[in-house]
Amino acid sequence: MQDKSKTISEFKQHDTDTGSADIQVALLTSRINLLTEHLQSNKKDHSSRRGLLIMVSKRRRLLNYLQKKDEARYKAITAKLKLRK
Repeated sequence: MQDKSKTISEFKQHDTDTGSADIQVALLTSRINLLTEHLQSNKKDHSSRRGLLIMVSKRRRLLNYLQKKDEARYKAITAKLKLRK
């Protein structure tokens, strides 16, 4: 829970922001990273793999939205999360 609030405070756009696309992408990225580590040691956990694929596609849709809406925010968040090179 502390990690989630730290991520929200790091990526928020204004004081009362708790659900912007930037925050959603950052939270999904942290969950994706945790689940990826889990799946490396538990290769037969297919239900978690399905959840991972759903989260990755949701993050991709949010990033596509950000890229269309505000290119600068898209570039900033991908650089900060190291999603693109």
